[in-house]
Amino acid sequence: MKFTETKLAGAYIIDLNRLEDDRGFFARTFCTQEFDDHNLISDVKQANTSWNDKAGTLRGMHYQVDPYQETKLVRCTRGALYDVIIDLRKDSPTYGEWIGVELTADNRTALFVPRDFAHGFVTLEDNTDAFYMVSQSYVPDSESGIRWDDPRFAIDWPVTPSVISEKDASWADYEG
Repeated sequence: MKFTETKLAGAYIIDLNRLEDDRGFFARTFCTQEFDDHNLISDVKQANTSWNDKAGTLRGMHYQVDPYQETKLVRCTRGALYDVIIDLRKDSPTYGEWIGVELTADNRTALFVPRDFAHGFVTLEDNTDAFYMVSQSYVPDSESGIRWDDPRFAIDWPVTPSVISEKDASWADYEG
């Protein structure tokens, strides 16, 4: 795997090292040792998938609060999505900053999301699947979120979301 650290310390774009031949290719998509070598949490407690019928579907911006913060490794396994993370670590030099990464079934890129980051995405194609490996089990009472269009962050979404759950539409502006 190729680990590229983003401008948000601890957040990585992870691309595959492909071993190609006339059959196609083989690549590792996760390796505890490689994650440990980059000081990334490699504990996986849960794996999730989300299927999204329509382009323009928004999921986010979600995070879990102390003591149930989680890391995520997010990959698009069908279709395309624009994945966004926001650094909510108050002691971080990039506190309040965000990045967006296009994850597609074709590029097979993954995004490692550190603890104390909000995470969400908007689908760019119909019939898009996202797959997440998560370091913490979901704890409903510890879930929180930020409205996708909170002016504090001014996220530049590539498309205006057209399908949003009631819960995601009702998150408040961030008060951190």
